[in-house]
Amino acid sequence: MSVHFNRIIAGALALIAIAASATSFGQEQPVRVEDWPQFRGPSRNGISRETGWTWHWESGGPKVLWRASVGEGFSSFAVAHGRVYTLGNSNHTDTVFCFEAATGKVLWQHRYPCDAQPLSYEGGPGATPAVDGRCVFTFSKSGDLFCLDAETGKVVWKKKFELWPRHEGDWSNNWRYAGSPLVIGDRLFLGIGQAGIALNKNTGAIIWQSTAGHPGYSSPVPFPTPAGPMLAFFSGHAVFGVEALSGRQLWSVPWQTQWDLNAADPIISAGKMFVSSGNGVGCALFDISATPPRELWRNKNIRNMMNSSVLWKGLLFGFSAEWLSCVAWDTGEEKWRMGGLRKGSLILAGDQLLLLSEKGKLVVAEPSGDAFKPLAEAQVLGGRCWTTPVLSGGRIYVRNAVGEVVCLDVRGPAQSPKNKTP
Repeated sequence: MSVHFNRIIAGALALIAIAASATSFGQEQPVRVEDWPQFRGPSRNGISRETGWTWHWESGGPKVLWRASVGEGFSSFAVAHGRVYTLGNSNHTDTVFCFEAATGKVLWQHRYPCDAQPLSYEGGPGATPAVDGRCVFTFSKSGDLFCLDAETGKVVWKKKFELWPRHEGDWSNNWRYAGSPLVIGDRLFLGIGQAGIALNKNTGAIIWQSTAGHPGYSSPVPFPTPAGPMLAFFSGHAVFGVEALSGRQLWSVPWQTQWDLNAADPIISAGKMFVSSGNGVGCALFDISATPPRELWRNKNIRNMMNSSVLWKGLLFGFSAEWLSCVAWDTGEEKWRMGGLRKGSLILAGDQLLLLSEKGKLVVAEPSGDAFKPLAEAQVLGGRCWTTPVLSGGRIYVRNAVGEVVCLDVRGPAQSPKNKTP
């Protein structure tokens, strides 16, 4: 049983690492389009391998294909099989939306009672759906976990996870739950408890769970090791390294942040782990092949308040509260910083950075270590924009805190209108 599962999960991690769901269109120029089925994309690292999209848009910005209103929240988008999934909250009710990617037509909605729970911000759901086969998994701020039929929105199974009270009437995680689901093989992983939980994705049965504790606001990050597949959980007071098969905790790295606001996912590459948080704390790189993990460097050059950084060719690109920075992975040396975008978010698509500023400006830039090199920009939204943009099928999906969704057409010349990207 354990050997069989190790093979399944290792294979699934390999698929995540090479980014599945790639298809080519066109004859003049090879084009790769890619589903974005979960938080931070198919590789769980904020990087898209999609090509053929363009940033050569007119002065008014890229063409708007459709708009929608989903309610308050910060859930990003999952895009799979021609459908787009996200969540929002209105009138003390969460709604899971399924849109047709090409037109914005609402294909189904699923609603359930849930308070928006604003606290120094608008509130609403923070977790992004995960699509796996015929199922879409969603997680609410109050601990409502649903497995929904991706085609119809009907409930396959559901569970409710209560918050962990530190003291009577005092909840340990002030902003409740925000971590997004991760599916590998037949298992569903969530940042619940001190160091995560694993469930059977088909039934919701608990396979293993960690002790009660503050889960933080980040999402589980899978990574391979010589000893087998592992998961990193960035919790309220530490990062935990856990065996994916058994849930056994192998190491922890203490990490204290004001208000326990650890929200950005760790980045793991070649036996090293980058960790960052805001409120003046900063970032560090650890050698997690050592026992216990060994700190390699620490500074305040990147302070990820909410959104994760991206690693590309030995460079880290990430937002602090006041600026966007580029930092060397191996040394922590700051290559450059620039202001103006504030608490924005970013992904890397092809060979370009795709950034969304806190005030809704979409920017495309070169991922250079020499300086910030913008290529194109357009004001695409108003209000507060903390949610990571998504690129899939030649379309960029963005939203703001009050739930205004915009789908932008960035298909390049090789993607003719008759080629309907998934």
